[in-house]
Amino acid sequence: MLPGRIASAFLLAVAAVLSASSWAADDDGFRSLFNGKDLEGWDGDTTLWKVADSYIVGDSPGIKHNQFLCTKEEFGDFELKVEFRMKDGVGNSGVQFRTKKVANSTEVSGYQADLGENYWGCLYDESRRNKILVKAPVDFEGTLKKGDWNQYTIRAEGDQIILKMNGVTTVNYREPDAEIARSGIIALQVHSGGPMKVEFRNIRIKPLK
Repeated sequence: MLPGRIASAFLLAVAAVLSASSWAADDDGFRSLFNGKDLEGWDGDTTLWKVADSYIVGDSPGIKHNQFLCTKEEFGDFELKVEFRMKDGVGNSGVQFRTKKVANSTEVSGYQADLGENYWGCLYDESRRNKILVKAPVDFEGTLKKGDWNQYTIRAEGDQIILKMNGVTTVNYREPDAEIARSGIIALQVHSGGPMKVEFRNIRIKPLK
């Protein structure tokens, strides 16, 4: 048997390797941005954001300003997959990408893959141009499972952005402005307004070379 102090060091080293492996890329090139246990690698207001049942949960009692849970890491060209569930299909949320934090504010600025009533599958420009860049086709909403789990796929490569919800393409957009940032953080949104709850799981990203 190993002496106590050496054995403890050995077990810690094994634990570190196992922890690191959970963040490693899969065979398909995707890696997880969420470890299923805590908010390691993310920044946000923990009175609104927490981990429960291995999900990231945004649970708002009603707030005056949008709030975001942000990755500490930035990404340029990538494909992102995330599953989400909106309680009763009510409220407004979204997945920010190629986004920056706004100084002295709870806001962020950048693209948003929108989700929620009247905005499912749209591409919005948050705190920058402040408008919907592309509306999703109305007929795609028949594929939505409101109040249940759905999957968003976000692909950003060069000037092209493609959004898919449950495998249906809702946006295929080319950015005409060369000055718009092509890298930034990923962020999850809890929108201002009345009470709402949104959950996220299986948040996986593949950088594109």
